[in-house]
Amino acid sequence: MRTGTYKQSEVHKEWFVIDAEHAVVGRLAAEVAKILKGKHKPSYMPYLDCGDNVIIINADKVHFTGLKCDLQNGKMYHYHTGFVGGLKTRSAGDILSGKYPERVLKMAILRMLKKTAQREKLMGNLRLYAGAHHPHAGQNPVVFDFASLNPKNIKRVQKL
Repeated sequence: MRTGTYKQSEVHKEWFVIDAEHAVVGRLAAEVAKILKGKHKPSYMPYLDCGDNVIIINADKVHFTGLKCDLQNGKMYHYHTGFVGGLKTRSAGDILSGKYPERVLKMAILRMLKKTAQREKLMGNLRLYAGAHHPHAGQNPVVFDFASLNPKNIKRVQKL
């Protein structure tokens, strides 16, 4: 692959599937944001959508380091309803045990990308699934082994 200037029609996009079971949220989000942006390619252009498509399975089985998943003093997510006094707060543990546990990883990846108009286009290249199955077998995704990049990427679960 040559380096230089590219047009959007010359960009080749691949599909990657990542298993997020026992993965640390921040490390996984940083790596996925890099893949979505295309910074892992020699053909990276900051003004083009030259990143790849990413499928993340088992997004409900991610882990936080430290006490971030603590229900009382852990990591808190704030949002506002738009009404007076409508500031709501939920902990990361509540969201992971709730109806949509993949939102924790989606918010982490979204906040790793720059706040530009291109961010929503890049997030369109991301597919998150709470279970182990995905409907994108027709795209022939390549398995991206996130755990083997660094031993700190996976949190070792202690058995009682």
